[in-house]
Amino acid sequence: MSALLIRGGVLYPADAAARVVPGGAVLIEDRKVVAAGPLAEVEAAITPRRRAGLRTIEADDRMILPGFVNAHWHEMFAMRFPFKGALRPASDRDDRPVFMAMGGDVPQISVAFDTFHDHIDRLTPDEALAIARYSMWTQLRSGVTALGDVGSLNQPRALAQAARDLGMRCTVSTWAADAVCAPGDGHHTRTRDTDLELQRIEELLKECAADPGGLVRAWPTAVYGTNMTDELAFGLAELTARYDVPFATHVGALRHEAEVMLAYYGATPVRRFAEAGLLSERFMAVHCGFADPGERALLIDAGAHISHSPAKYGQTGESTISETRMIPEFRRAGLDVSVSTDGAALPVGGMPEAMRAVWQHYNEMYADPTEVLPTDALAMATRLPARGLDLGEHIGSLEPGKQADLLLVRTDDWRYLLNPRPLEGFLSLGGSMDIDTVIVAGRILIEDGHSTRLDEEVLEAEYLEALSSFTVRCLGVPAETVRARLARRAETLHRRRRAVAAQRNGRRQSS
Repeated sequence: MSALLIRGGVLYPADAAARVVPGGAVLIEDRKVVAAGPLAEVEAAITPRRRAGLRTIEADDRMILPGFVNAHWHEMFAMRFPFKGALRPASDRDDRPVFMAMGGDVPQISVAFDTFHDHIDRLTPDEALAIARYSMWTQLRSGVTALGDVGSLNQPRALAQAARDLGMRCTVSTWAADAVCAPGDGHHTRTRDTDLELQRIEELLKECAADPGGLVRAWPTAVYGTNMTDELAFGLAELTARYDVPFATHVGALRHEAEVMLAYYGATPVRRFAEAGLLSERFMAVHCGFADPGERALLIDAGAHISHSPAKYGQTGESTISETRMIPEFRRAGLDVSVSTDGAALPVGGMPEAMRAVWQHYNEMYADPTEVLPTDALAMATRLPARGLDLGEHIGSLEPGKQADLLLVRTDDWRYLLNPRPLEGFLSLGGSMDIDTVIVAGRILIEDGHSTRLDEEVLEAEYLEALSSFTVRCLGVPAETVRARLARRAETLHRRRRAVAAQRNGRRQSS
């Protein structure tokens, strides 16, 4: 590959020193960062050989950031109609708290998660791939260069192929679940064969270990402790050790979780994972806002990684950050704490929104505007989650030798006027749609806000076709209902195309 020079912007490498380099630059060659720092130092690294065919991007009016690493994500776009999705009324006045709210209706959550497992197998391969490509493109478009799938309502091989098609990174998993804690039962019920669940993830681990492009990996995950027998937990621990990979699970997410786990399994959530041998520095605890003192000590002693999704909790009624203040206290205790987006049937707040939320919420909790600095929030969206995915040596910061995953964000409008700290302005008033350029392994995948590799209208059309067929065939939504919703989108696109054509004709006539 020819070399690429990005120069002139405010560089935030997200390295351990939390450097900020006004007038910075990044030199890329063979998919890796050759140099990152002040422009003069970077230009000194441009040898005559590199200068031949060198492409330069002038970034005087932009920030240069590492690509976002979203280490806790679920592909849920197949449920866009029934699952708090397109079938809702336009008005929000009759909305009521759902099962994640008010401390959580944990048995109902367990039942819902168990039904998701069967929906995955009902997707055709073509449906799964079209849905995955569109859902993952929305993540790429908002600056995510690496995803960590913690169980998706899609087929893992479709996610892997979508990552290759899009050119982004993804650590895939399975929807590992073999039990349910049904309301009123008082004891868990096995719902599927444990050995088959373990076989599925082991096959995926083997396949992804041999991935030729280096974009796709796999890791074992458990969707939720309520949906995991002890046998599955021990099997996941054995696979995690044998394949030398991290492990992730939702644990301590809701106030009522511990009492349900005690009633149905006889042990509290964190202790179950500890007893199975899963608790270590490679254990990613997702959410984890509720744990008793002994469980907190177990997590801290193990050096576990905490991933939470602060931009999502208010929408679902989860009090994961504010009720116990446990997650920021884990950070104060020295654990790696990162931000993520979680997943939903409709787009939720992206990584920039998660950065803003953690910057604002933690500082408000402690009445201290330095508790989380903007550069801390950036590290929580880049370098720290990369470590949680066991990719810290390769991505997460802009340093020589690492893969060239980076973003450009425009800072040339009124939001940044006379502000010498553009990252602060971005967290205050920016967001996912401000991502201008996305580069993965030195390849420009998004430029001026649009895909360089795929036709976005075709991507959307293929997604809607797959969504329609799956929704009617497998979810029982009447075909006429689906057609009516999709017709509105078609009308919107038609009006947009006519407006664009009219603008072009007007420019031709004036010239």
